[in-house]
Amino acid sequence: MNIKTFFIAALLLPCLVKAQMHQPSSAEIAQGIASLSVKGSVLYIAAHPDDENTRLLAYLAKEAKVRTAYLSLTRGDGGQNLIGNEQAELLGQIRTQELLAARKVDGAEQFFSRANDFGFSKTSDETFKIWGKEQILADAVWVIRKFKPDVIITRFPEDARAGHGHHAASAIIAREAFVAAADAKRFPEQLKNGVSIWQAKRILWNTYNFGNNNTTAPDQLKINVGIYNPLLGRNYGEIAAISRTNHKSQGFGSALQRGEAFEYFSPTDGEPAKNTLFDGLTIEVINNEVVNLLKEIQQQFNLNKPSASLPNLLKLKKITANEKEFKHQLLDELILACAGFWAEAVTSQQSYAVGDEVPFRVNAIFREGEIEPKINYLAAAQTITLQKNKLATIPYSVNANPTDITQPYYLQKKHPIGYYVIDKQENVGHPENPNTLEAKLDVDIAGELISVNLPILFKSTDPIKGEQYQPLVIAPKVTATLSEQAYLFVNRQSKPIEVTLKSFTKNVAGEVVPVLPAGWKSSPEKISFNFAQKGDGQLAVFTITPSANATSATLNLEIRIGGEIENKGFRTIRYDHIPNINLFPNATATLEVTDLKTAGKRIAYLDGAGDLVASALQQVGYEVTLLNVSQVLLNNLSGYDAIITGVRFFNVNEEAKNVHAKLMDYVKNGGVLLEQYNVSNGLKSTDFGPYPFRLVNKRVTEEDAKVTFTKAQHAALNYPNKITEEDFEGWVQERGLYFADDIDPKYETILRMNDTNEAANDGSLLIANYGKGKFVYTSLSFFRQLPAGVPGAYRLFANLLAK
Repeated sequence: MNIKTFFIAALLLPCLVKAQMHQPSSAEIAQGIASLSVKGSVLYIAAHPDDENTRLLAYLAKEAKVRTAYLSLTRGDGGQNLIGNEQAELLGQIRTQELLAARKVDGAEQFFSRANDFGFSKTSDETFKIWGKEQILADAVWVIRKFKPDVIITRFPEDARAGHGHHAASAIIAREAFVAAADAKRFPEQLKNGVSIWQAKRILWNTYNFGNNNTTAPDQLKINVGIYNPLLGRNYGEIAAISRTNHKSQGFGSALQRGEAFEYFSPTDGEPAKNTLFDGLTIEVINNEVVNLLKEIQQQFNLNKPSASLPNLLKLKKITANEKEFKHQLLDELILACAGFWAEAVTSQQSYAVGDEVPFRVNAIFREGEIEPKINYLAAAQTITLQKNKLATIPYSVNANPTDITQPYYLQKKHPIGYYVIDKQENVGHPENPNTLEAKLDVDIAGELISVNLPILFKSTDPIKGEQYQPLVIAPKVTATLSEQAYLFVNRQSKPIEVTLKSFTKNVAGEVVPVLPAGWKSSPEKISFNFAQKGDGQLAVFTITPSANATSATLNLEIRIGGEIENKGFRTIRYDHIPNINLFPNATATLEVTDLKTAGKRIAYLDGAGDLVASALQQVGYEVTLLNVSQVLLNNLSGYDAIITGVRFFNVNEEAKNVHAKLMDYVKNGGVLLEQYNVSNGLKSTDFGPYPFRLVNKRVTEEDAKVTFTKAQHAALNYPNKITEEDFEGWVQERGLYFADDIDPKYETILRMNDTNEAANDGSLLIANYGKGKFVYTSLSFFRQLPAGVPGAYRLFANLLAK
């Protein structure tokens, strides 16, 4: 075995998995060999992470053995987060990785469009208006032309039955893309970038029966996907549940399903299918020589000695070299697996700065067969001979360039609410950056060359978790990270703003400078830094003073190093179920000036699923103490002016029911309890307040929907701040969600709102006096508004906390 190696920075690859090389078991090799005889493909299209039918994907990839992929038009950026406080783009990053983890289980590939999940939408018309329909359609056409599916399947219908404007829009996009992908006059610029027109055989809707919505019918195409696969030791319901459980930020842990299960399909366009999804298609390999050799390989495959299949697999590689639709990549992977070949490219440090040398090593080994392996190390003009079952190590290094910075390609430019800005056509569809630092190996086995692309990863050993791989981070030399995305200046008072400086290289000096509009002032005007070692940091504090007349402004930080100017912050996201996420967003923040009065300062906060409300309140002068349920039950609460429960507290806290009586006593004795929104299903307790009400899936998604004051003289609209219509300007994403219904008359409802063409709803805000205190339940999305620095939301929230 000869392994010729060379190394390339920023190499473009269409489907690179950013992980260490997987070593398949003999059973997985046998499964893969069986898949070589099938050449069909299916593309599943829906709107969000979790919309995909993981059971069907697993069945198609592992039982039907066709190339299978899921195109999620969005990354789920606008949803709620059940495991932390990340929102918007940060949540989209988490859900992207959760989808990739799910695909590793069910065997499908993953694609995305540039569409941004801007929050719940009630119609496809609204969705298309915000997304820009034509550009999302173009992305779907690009994916189809690139992936070349024989069959396209959608999850949702095109009408209101879809339950979400994004869902209906995904079905419309899929149908129109099915036609447009085959039309050379549609998006002709794509044809200059390595794709050609493509006509899928058919597009179908995968109908469903869940909740109270049954769209299946006896005359629809029906397939039993609840089949047991003995090589995998599971049926496809079990595999689907394991795949779906990766959607942890949505709380989608699933029970393993066993036994028969049917999927139904309704024709949308193209030639209807009567018996199978692939009616009228030849998805089996038909070359007789190839077919006969594949049969021989399958019949003779020895689970205890996979390397015995190497001669025939190498012969298969030769005779299929000109077969365009053959699974060449899979065959190469099987040859390497039968040879027991494994390799990695790893560094000993997680991060390097632009301009630095990145030292790494390639570790390689083969453990099966009798072929004498050699590594022709082209970069160093030397040959290394591998000995069977002995690890060989090749040291090398590359330089980190500015184009290698670890920032998702779709977040490199500021974007509007509905879509990401993508400059390069070839980037469209990729889950992650297609260009990365990596090692490319040419493995020579008996004269047959196999290319292996290894992303350079950071490898470490954790005393608890053991061996760990994480993405390599390429960073600016120095970052300046603001503590908030928005700052509120109360009554035009100056405010200190903290900036965390971090060095990603050694021996670097410069200064950080706040750049402000005319009239705004910073003291000091700049702060110098001088970092001797990589990893050094410094806290820089600037006191910002608003101009005399401004109501809002933007703060930009410049990091000046010699003649270079950087402007990046640093954000990292850590969860055990996904790889570490590292981002370098622009060092910028919104500055808002408002007249804000508060009554009461000491706040107790009970975390729910995760939000940033507590830190937002601290920014405007509240003293916030984080409490858990045990502390609530054991401590005297009378010292707090108000207690707040975080978003979805009643959905995620098993002890929510136990704390109710103590909280009601607190209110009765003169305290203020404010409960933020919860989801209507999956409640741990429905004992919210002193009197009954029910949560329902009703919301106002138009962030600029008119708000009517039904009781304009109510204290919550007048003390300590006079609330006007202007306080509902500038809200983001939505007004509120999961409103209250069946409300006991002892509650006062003081706000009325609705989306266009819908009935008015009074269930966004409930207030009741109870004993000497006040109880408030609100479905208004303060958890989005306060971190975004919406002045009116702060003013109303302050009123709700006031006694």
